[in-house]
Amino acid sequence: MHALDVLGDPVRRRILELIADGEAPAGDVGRVIQAEFGISQPAVSQHLRVLRESGFVTVRPDGARRLYAVDPEPLAQADAWFDTFRRFWQPKLDALGTELARGRLAQRKADEERAAAASPPARPHDEPADDARSDPHDE
Repeated sequence: MHALDVLGDPVRRRILELIADGEAPAGDVGRVIQAEFGISQPAVSQHLRVLRESGFVTVRPDGARRLYAVDPEPLAQADAWFDTFRRFWQPKLDALGTELARGRLAQRKADEERAAAASPPARPHDEPADDARSDPHDE
């Protein structure tokens, strides 16, 4: 099965998301998938089997449990396949990143200006208050 056929299914993508950070027991994965997608435990097992047979996940026994983990190699192969097409969207993503950075900068400047306008101007520490400037002996 081609990597995109495997990744094209939302249940299998979600399973990969659930185990992306490390091993997870099949039972835990199954409970989440059943709750989110409303499918049966045998259907979850079928998706896990497809992922296992296509090389996207590894499984190891741990007592009575089966621990699933992502195998990054097929994902790297899918990523390499996408390299051919990345030129179509990468410049747009780069431009989006630039615009987001500009927006954050403008928001930060606006926040600083609002904060400065809301607070009274600070007096320098070495400048005496108005009533302390006149020397009572001068009068």
